[in-house]
Amino acid sequence: MIRKTLEARVQHLKEELLVLGSMVEQAMQQAMDALKRRDLDASRRVYANDQAINAKRFDIEREAIVAIATQQPMAHDLRFLASVLDVASELERMGDYAKGIAKINLLLGDQPLLKPLIDLPRMVDLATSMLRRALQAFVQGDVQAALAIPKEDDQVDALYNQIYRELITFMMQDPRTIDQANYLLWAAHNVERMADRVTNICERTLFTVTGEMRELDGPDDETLAPVGGEPAA
Repeated sequence: MIRKTLEARVQHLKEELLVLGSMVEQAMQQAMDALKRRDLDASRRVYANDQAINAKRFDIEREAIVAIATQQPMAHDLRFLASVLDVASELERMGDYAKGIAKINLLLGDQPLLKPLIDLPRMVDLATSMLRRALQAFVQGDVQAALAIPKEDDQVDALYNQIYRELITFMMQDPRTIDQANYLLWAAHNVERMADRVTNICERTLFTVTGEMRELDGPDDETLAPVGGEPAA
């Protein structure tokens, strides 16, 4: 009876993690779309909806903790439940990155963008695709996918560095662009960090399936830091 109850809880947690991942993916896509279109109302909705992401994370964590405390999980199941706590936390932090981009759009107010956004939305498409597949790998126990996905981070980093250099050029040519360029750098940095956290989820997949704890290194990290302090989420 205990085993059947545990299996049901594990399956429910998998489903809830996929729901939370979908919420985070949608928040990031909406935040970037609002920035691209300068839609302040849409950014306010993303900012407010972050509370739902936080609440879903806490619900998942509570259920995982109850399962650990009451269902006597062993080996693989215990590793999965422990990893759920980490994955839920990673997803919540990604939601904060979307919220941060929404705030950046609000801080820009009615300023026109320095240039149409092309590479930033591409970064989001790549990062959210990585996230979606990493979560599928986690719930399915797909080690091969978990080992492959972090290698895609070099594409995200390359776009970030391209954006960085382009915006630094704007700053050097016209000091009046410094504030907006720096905000856009932080938006790009948020997306780059989201992709980095996808690797952490892949590491949890490896741990759950094999019991091995190690870093899954993508390419060497040569991304450049934004200038100035980070806007609060």
